[in-house]
Amino acid sequence: MSNDPFFTPFNDLELMPVEEKLEIKRKEKKLSIGIPKETCLDEMRTCVTPDAVQVLTDAGHQIIIERGAGSGSFFTDQQYADAGAQLTDSASKAFSQDLILKINPPTVEEIQWMKPNAYLISALQINLRDKEYFLTLAKKKITAIAFEFITDEYQQLPLVRLIGEIAGTASILYASELLAQSNGNMLGGITGVRPTKVVIIGAGIVGEFAAKAALGLGADVKVFDNSLSKLRRLHTSIGARIPTSIIEPKELQKNLRRADVLIGCMHKQSNIPIVSEDMVMKMKNGSIIIDVGIDYGKVVETSEITTFKAPYFVKHGVVHSGLPNLTSRVPRLTSKAISNFFLTYLLNYDEEGGFENMLMNRDEVKHSLYMYRGRHTKKILCNRFDLPYCDINLLMI
Repeated sequence: MSNDPFFTPFNDLELMPVEEKLEIKRKEKKLSIGIPKETCLDEMRTCVTPDAVQVLTDAGHQIIIERGAGSGSFFTDQQYADAGAQLTDSASKAFSQDLILKINPPTVEEIQWMKPNAYLISALQINLRDKEYFLTLAKKKITAIAFEFITDEYQQLPLVRLIGEIAGTASILYASELLAQSNGNMLGGITGVRPTKVVIIGAGIVGEFAAKAALGLGADVKVFDNSLSKLRRLHTSIGARIPTSIIEPKELQKNLRRADVLIGCMHKQSNIPIVSEDMVMKMKNGSIIIDVGIDYGKVVETSEITTFKAPYFVKHGVVHSGLPNLTSRVPRLTSKAISNFFLTYLLNYDEEGGFENMLMNRDEVKHSLYMYRGRHTKKILCNRFDLPYCDINLLMI
């Protein structure tokens, strides 16, 4: 050992300060985004407006949109072209991009047009899917996110809430139209005239905004739900002590006899309707039933799914409407709301340096997936359709 009191095992060069090396995010290439035309019956909405296309193309992304994709929402092909989108007459070309944005899930035939390892963001509509759908996606090694599973940093469902807000308000406005047609009444309250009575079953987001719309028109509103916490939250969010009740058959039937409008918007755990046919028979002639969540299960026993060509039917003297996509009655508004949501989502793609970085760095994005490169990552789907489950946290190691 050296006798030098300042001995060190490092040489002068190794002791010189150097710049700190920091990890940088690997930048992924810009996306090519396909917007196919919706082929589902009565679907008028679209995922991206021309204004959003302008922002995305300015950021360097390529937008391939099928001609007529925005016509149901009153957006023209020329508006999309002026915003920088590339128009195509081929649905297969729109489906063959890096990322597919759709309102309704693609059909099994449309999945065949998707290229391997592509990304898909759409609704899932689990009650209308079968095992073949997921196996077909898996063969293409698709990474897929469903509207129903998109969460934010607070573990809320922002897109579900957004569409629910519109559906709740739209249900009251549509009920008002039907009420005027069926018996000449107006939904609301006028000086010297008894206010219209509205019964709402379900105190979730749809029920909350239906109640706000009905109260705003001056109606007499009562809300039923089996969750005391939801009813308590409703009082807080509305800022008024509207009458509420647990779903007790005698109390419900008493209110339905006097009701002018019934809005059914409760997501049930069972397939048993809450309002029986006998209760409907005791309702007033010309009263209105809007079963908002009919595609998730009937709230009213006599409800049936209806279409825009035949939006309602009359049974026991009561007008029934069961439009599964009620927000398509206001397609431009709904499309703008959905587009604004996805615009922020896709701009985060740039900030994070790509989709894989988003998955690594943001748990809310990671847990919105139901499929990652062909692997099934949602346990509820795997249990329901007998699919092999893979934990997304293990796949991302």
